Amino acid sequence: MSEPVTLAAQARIDTQNGSRYLTQLCKHWSHKFPETTFTPERGVVPFGEDRRFTAEADPDGLTLRVEAPDLETLTRMQGVVAEHLARFAFREDLGGIAWTRVV
Repeated sequence: MSEPVTLAAQARIDTQNGSRYLTQLCKHWSHKFPETTFTPERGVVPFGEDRRFTAEADPDGLTLRVEAPDLETLTRMQGVVAEHLARFAFREDLGGIAWTRVV
């Protein structure tokens, strides 16, 4: 039996507050998804068996990655992550989040 195909998309956000936003996102989702793990540099939120959000922070920004089994779910997850990030970063204009499909 072959492994299920996972689609992924990634976005890079230029901000000096990447670690703060990573922590806020992960803390927020950890209430609903207790398997969430995070440090100031990296966070992983397993939204389900076949869906995952990963964030990595460095001094210059935040890299976001979503993984899903199909395009519809991937697109929905991109929107959910972008919406939550915009809510937490309301004091800072992050511009539009440009997602890129990755392998």
